[in-house]
Amino acid sequence: MNELSLRKEMLSEFMGTLVLILFGAGTVAMTVLFGKTLNITWTNITIGWGLGVLLGIMAAFPSGAHINPAVTLSLAVTGRFPWRKVIPYSLAQTAGGFVGAALVFLDFKAKWLMADPTLVGTAGVFCTFPAMPGFLPGFTDQVIGTAILMFGILAIADFGAKSNTSWTGPFLVALLVVVIGMALGAMNGYAINPARDFGPRFFAFVSGFTQPNLMNPTVVLIPILGPLVGGPLGALIYDRTTGALHRD
Repeated sequence: MNELSLRKEMLSEFMGTLVLILFGAGTVAMTVLFGKTLNITWTNITIGWGLGVLLGIMAAFPSGAHINPAVTLSLAVTGRFPWRKVIPYSLAQTAGGFVGAALVFLDFKAKWLMADPTLVGTAGVFCTFPAMPGFLPGFTDQVIGTAILMFGILAIADFGAKSNTSWTGPFLVALLVVVIGMALGAMNGYAINPARDFGPRFFAFVSGFTQPNLMNPTVVLIPILGPLVGGPLGALIYDRTTGALHRD
């Protein structure tokens, strides 16, 4: 793959992650800023993130639609993706998350500054904060959630290939993200994606959000390290269980 093609793939991942954050964080912004008026609930958030994943996959389809450094790393660990592209893809995904968050803030800015003029209580629109103190509870949550995500992605891909229904893959992955949010989301906001969390978190930081623990190292590292451990773990488990049966 030549350098020009890699840049195009990075642009694809950038746009896919931007779309993911635009719709996902946009749904959270609607909930935080207009939730009482519009009667928006947690269910809306999980569906919004799921649809954001679906549309992000569509936007990044030319590059494989990873839109998640944990997915990129997992595919490299299991020999499905070249290692030399892991860092470029991850940087593009994180940049897309940053710009997606910027667009959400720009769209809601007038209402935002009315609701939270000091920007001290609404950074959670962009990034996750643990429900329990300490590193281990949130880290465990992110490992489990991302392992399930990666196991599911590979299972969906193999199912589509075997049944000639690969076109259903993006919809099933989106549904998987919705279910993870509904089942596991409360412990740490189900980032399950370092770019989805750090890109928007860094935007919040440079934009003047002052919420406590926004850049606390423990809080920042949970949704980065957890997915980077959980994703490859889920992929390796898949390859040694269900994936092995597909190859027989």
